[in-house]
Amino acid sequence: MSAILELMKPSTFQLLWKGLMLTLYISAISVVLSVIFGAILAILRNGKNKPLKWLATIYIEFVRNVPNLLWIFTVFLVFQMKSTPAGITAFTIFTTAAMAEIIRGGLNAVSHGQTEAGLAQGFTTFQIMTHIVLPQALRKMLPAIISQIVTVIKDTSFLYSVIALQELFGSSQILMGRHFEAEQVFTLYIMVTLIYFMINFAISQCSHLLAKTWASSVE
Repeated sequence: MSAILELMKPSTFQLLWKGLMLTLYISAISVVLSVIFGAILAILRNGKNKPLKWLATIYIEFVRNVPNLLWIFTVFLVFQMKSTPAGITAFTIFTTAAMAEIIRGGLNAVSHGQTEAGLAQGFTTFQIMTHIVLPQALRKMLPAIISQIVTVIKDTSFLYSVIALQELFGSSQILMGRHFEAEQVFTLYIMVTLIYFMINFAISQCSHLLAKTWASSVE
């Protein structure tokens, strides 16, 4: 009991908080960039320009089938970046491919008749995409996008072992070097597990709530 009390110091929670903020920072930037680049790749892969379509396809298929750990390691060594930019870059590279397929699937799920109806009403292609296709596609993409966001948050735990980045899991490993008794290590693992769970569960619940809101608005 005394060992656990020794662990429960302000410095412990400060280090975990700092690690958590870095985890969320890396995840948020990576997801935002991945959605932007993924949307571009999805449009190119669905487009009629064959060279661009092939380039988008090659990128998506190659990146998705290489482990994210290798991308982290490659970016860190090849581009000689500092740990945080390297982590963001590697996660953006990998997650962009996943987001591209999610977005492409959502766009393809919208009936082509919706586009034809928009053209018949005199809408431009941009208006059709932003006012007709995307709102419907987003509802279909949302569960997969949320799942990918949760995956990114969890996978940031790779960064400490590969490039020694002190995100949430990395911070817990540093603490374990200071508090190495069995009950202290067990307590730290429980704390980190609960933090990951609460964040990802909250994101999932927000997704469910938004889906229900959309469903009720349609009715």
